[in-house]
Amino acid sequence: MTDRIKSHELVERALELSRADGCVALVDEDTTANLRWADNALTTNGVTHGRRLTVVATVDGAEGTASGVVAREAVTPADVEQLVRAAEAAARAAGPAEDAQPLLTGDRVSADFTEGPAQTSIDVFRSFAPALGSAFARARAAGQALYGFAQHEMSSTYLGSSSGLRLRHDQPTGSLELNAKAGLGSAWAGAATRDFADVDVQALHTELDERLSWGKRRIDLPAGRYETLLPPTAVADLMLCLHWAMGARDAVEGRTVFSRPNGGSKIGERLARLPLTLRSDPAAPGLETAPFLVTHSSHPDTSVFDNGLPLGPTDWIRDGELANLVTSRHTAALTGLPVRPGADNLTLSTADQAAAPTLAQMVAGTERGLLLTCLWYIREVDPATLLLTGLTRDGVYLVEDGQVVGEVNNFRFNESPVDLLGRITEVGRTERCLPREWSDWFTRAAMPAVRVPDFNMSSVSKAS
Repeated sequence: MTDRIKSHELVERALELSRADGCVALVDEDTTANLRWADNALTTNGVTHGRRLTVVATVDGAEGTASGVVAREAVTPADVEQLVRAAEAAARAAGPAEDAQPLLTGDRVSADFTEGPAQTSIDVFRSFAPALGSAFARARAAGQALYGFAQHEMSSTYLGSSSGLRLRHDQPTGSLELNAKAGLGSAWAGAATRDFADVDVQALHTELDERLSWGKRRIDLPAGRYETLLPPTAVADLMLCLHWAMGARDAVEGRTVFSRPNGGSKIGERLARLPLTLRSDPAAPGLETAPFLVTHSSHPDTSVFDNGLPLGPTDWIRDGELANLVTSRHTAALTGLPVRPGADNLTLSTADQAAAPTLAQMVAGTERGLLLTCLWYIREVDPATLLLTGLTRDGVYLVEDGQVVGEVNNFRFNESPVDLLGRITEVGRTERCLPREWSDWFTRAAMPAVRVPDFNMSSVSKAS
């Protein structure tokens, strides 16, 4: 495109055109490569490109500062002024913003701010694709059919403000979902990755082979409370629901599971009897994410006025105790809590990782219980307790005397992840995993398998 300008120039152009009292410009450049397959054959592949400009205009008034946010895809230089004016008009039409704060100031400039965006291509699958082809041949020989998709996205975000910030972050995000089917049996495995170089297709297929073999014996079980082993992917989905409910303002105002009955939050109270730590850290190895806040809109505990706010490691739960809740600068001032923005990764671990067992060791130590594969269709039932409901999927297995003896029917469950923390009796090794239910929004997680002595399978499900 002859009218395409560089990303950092687009930021500068928006800031130059601004007539508002304050302005933040965000440019997101995305490229995505993907592969899809069904019945042991590739079906589609491709690469997509996208660019979005978001302008946040702030206008001071006698009663306070208002904000207006307008975003547009595929912006050309000719579109920028119209977009900036639209954001300014939106700000002037709005009332004072409750979350208004001074824009962050300083001379923070990313060294690569003026460089072109990072990009992905179909070449990211150069080692993965041949391994997948070998898996297809192996599956055909075993009477199986493989289905699934692999996706890799590279997103470069450029953030500039009228107060002097010039920040840039490149975020690689990759995910793989692989299903194996044989007869009525279905097994699933997933992986999160930054570059697909660490994805072992053969190992994942071997795992699926084992699960399909377990499924050759079918066992019907009624609803009830069962000792249950939840693998890392299932734990990730539950812990993300917990983390997303950790808004400080709602807690202090008495609307969530983290509210004290007589006012205030439960910070400092014990949630888990085991020394578990739930943590976000932008620099976590393999889970690296932006070291500064990027937000395109305001939410209860996230504010567009905080764009560019430095992010560091935060313990949400530390050694079993609630340590922090999510705050913006605004809600921190309202609640009297420290400023603790959320980050785009999440880990759960026990204090002694060296002594933590593998999932296989946890199975071997089970007298009788259920082994889950993953959860799906998770929905919140009661915010006051964070009661969730959802379904099991792609394999629930019965363990007896340390051995998997067959596959059982699926269940609907009703559980609160906060309540579960207090009932976990064993924690495995923390490992990177793909949260299956929430993988469209969140992939950077590391979780352990856990043992719960009385997981509530509230009813039998006919879902397959």
